[in-house]
Amino acid sequence: MSKKRPVAIALAGALCLVTAACADSSTDQDGASGDKASAAAAKSGYPVTLENCGESDKFTKEPSRVVVMNGASVAEVSTLLALGVQDKIVANQQSYGMSEVSGRAAAIKALPTGDVKLNDAYDIPREAMIGLRPDLVLSTTAYGFDEKNGFATREQLKQVGAHTYVSPQGCDQDTTKMTIADSYTLLRDMGKIFDKSAQAEKLIAASEKHIADVSAKVNGEKQPKVMVLFSNMVMGGNDFSSVVAKGIYNDILAKAGGSNAFENASKTSFADLSKEKVAATDVDALVVIGYNDPNPAAYAKKLLKEFPQWPAAKNNTYVALSDSMYLGPSNDLAVAKVAEMLHPDKF
Repeated sequence: MSKKRPVAIALAGALCLVTAACADSSTDQDGASGDKASAAAAKSGYPVTLENCGESDKFTKEPSRVVVMNGASVAEVSTLLALGVQDKIVANQQSYGMSEVSGRAAAIKALPTGDVKLNDAYDIPREAMIGLRPDLVLSTTAYGFDEKNGFATREQLKQVGAHTYVSPQGCDQDTTKMTIADSYTLLRDMGKIFDKSAQAEKLIAASEKHIADVSAKVNGEKQPKVMVLFSNMVMGGNDFSSVVAKGIYNDILAKAGGSNAFENASKTSFADLSKEKVAATDVDALVVIGYNDPNPAAYAKKLLKEFPQWPAAKNNTYVALSDSMYLGPSNDLAVAKVAEMLHPDKF
C-alpha cells in the first residue's frame, strides 16, 4: 500500500500493554560443549542468509524479540501466526480488526504492543524502536526504515544487533506488481528465518492446491468487472480515493475468474476517483475490504444503493473481505470467496 495510507487512518489502539520476557535464547543453560552447540546449529538449519532489498543478512539463530511495524498491513504478523512463532513478538502494530481466518483477529489483538507512543504515521518512532531492543524488525515497505519519517534506519538497527526485513515488492514502496507469489515469498523467508521451512512449504502447497481447484472451476467463464475498495477510507481528494487499481488484488481477481473494473484508472496501486467516474463505470460486482471497519458489508450495501445502475446493484453482487485480499498467508480464501460470488453456479 502507499506510504500515505497509515497517516490517513486513525487506528484503534490496542489496549494490550504486555511487557515481553527478555530471555536470551542464545544462553547455553546446560553448559553444552562447543561441539554440541555446533551440532545443534547444523540440525536447526542455521546459519541462514537472506538477500533483502539489496542487503545480505545472516541469521545464526532464531529471533526472539521481533517487532512488527504497522505499514497498514497484516501480512507480516499473520505470516508469523501461521508459522506458530507469535511468542517471539515483543511489539506488534498491525491489525485489520477482522480476518477470514477463524481466531486470527483475536490472536493478533492478544499480542503485545510494546506500550509504544506512536508517531503521526501510527507507527514506531526511532527512539521507541531502539528501546524495544529488537533482534528482528519487520516492515511492509522501506518506508518503515526511512530516517526522514522519524524511523530507525536499517543501519541504525544493525548497530544495536537487530536484523531487518522488508516484505516482497516493498523495497521501492511500489506494490503495483505484487502477486500471490509474493505472499509465498514472505512465507518462505519467514520460514527460513525461524527454522520453519517445512511448515512454510506445507502452507504454500495447500494454498496453491486450493487456488488451482477454484480456478479450474471458473476457467473459460466470462470475467465480470469488479470494483475493489477499502471501506470508509479516505486517501486522496475525491470521494473514492481507496479504489484498487493494481497489485495483488488483480491477481486474486484473475484467479477467481474476474477482472478489475478500474485497473486502468491509475498507474499506482490506488485510484483517486470522482463520483462521476465511478457512476459511469459498469461494475458487475463489489469487493469491499474492511480495515478496522467493524461493518464493511454495510458500506457495500450503501454503495449498491448509491449506484443502482450498476449490474452489481441490480443483482446484489458483493462480498466483504479483509486480510485475505492483501499480502499474507490466506490469499486462497479470497480467491475462493470472490469466485463463489462471481460464479455461484460453479460451486
